[in-house]
Amino acid sequence: MKKIRIGIMGCASIAKNSVIPAIIKLDQYFELIAIASRTQDKANKFAAEFDCEGIEGYDNLISRPDIDAIYVPLPTGLHKEWILKTLNAGKHIYAEKSIALNSIDANQMIDLARVHDLALMEGYMFQYHSQHKKVFEMIHDGSLGEIRHFSASFGFPPLKSENFRYNNEIGGGALMDCAGYVVRSAFFILQQELRVKASSVFFDPKTGTSLYGSAFMKGNNGIGASLSFGFDNFYQCNYKIWGSKGILTAMRAFTPKAEEIVSLIFETQGNVDTITIPADNHFVNAFKKFYTLCVGDDKELQYKAIMEQSIALDAIAYLSK
Repeated sequence: MKKIRIGIMGCASIAKNSVIPAIIKLDQYFELIAIASRTQDKANKFAAEFDCEGIEGYDNLISRPDIDAIYVPLPTGLHKEWILKTLNAGKHIYAEKSIALNSIDANQMIDLARVHDLALMEGYMFQYHSQHKKVFEMIHDGSLGEIRHFSASFGFPPLKSENFRYNNEIGGGALMDCAGYVVRSAFFILQQELRVKASSVFFDPKTGTSLYGSAFMKGNNGIGASLSFGFDNFYQCNYKIWGSKGILTAMRAFTPKAEEIVSLIFETQGNVDTITIPADNHFVNAFKKFYTLCVGDDKELQYKAIMEQSIALDAIAYLSK
């Protein structure tokens, strides 16, 4: 089996706490080569934790001939420059969400990835958790009946004021963060074309940063998707599928921890069942998928997902103004 030699662009906490440990667990698929930071000292300290090389500067990481793929956990506003440079260097990319500030930039990334036949994957890791396999099983076996409506909510309490998510200049804001999860979940679960028909987003009047909002998406056969998202909120992390026979709710839809047992709540007339799903590491599962893309799996499905996602987020922003 060919190993993909991978580098890490930046020292983000998600890389340290979740992604790099997942890559190390997948040592039959990946070899961790190096971690880059803007300073050599920070790169060395970060890399020492994972027994790999520290590199000063992202350009020096991209130019390495012994690296096949790069994981990009930078803020969205920095993605375009570094993703395009990485693709031009002939390297596969797994980038954190949102991958692009808008659909124009996303399309440019996809075009370049397609020209070079490179994997380009957006990091909505929740899709690879085993709880959703059970959800699809119940949809397909008729337990829910016909799907009538989908809803999803993702939001969390205030973050530290210096958190990059509040910085509009580098691509912060709820639209680039938690909104992406609920939009992605609608496409993922309903498996059909969806169009944004209405939205309402609150933007910080001082910074222009999107803080919270909601949207409605229209699907086929009268199916709608109601989405809500935001910073500085009471915590929500769920989606709900309303069918003609019952309602299924994923209680911890987007961010279950690797060791966390999660529950699905299935409601039918006069009955409520709790379905327990064993702990699962969706970061490990997501990088297994990324490996298949790097070695030749169908890349077009990922390109399509990135494009439909970016178009929808553009529409939510546009219709809310």
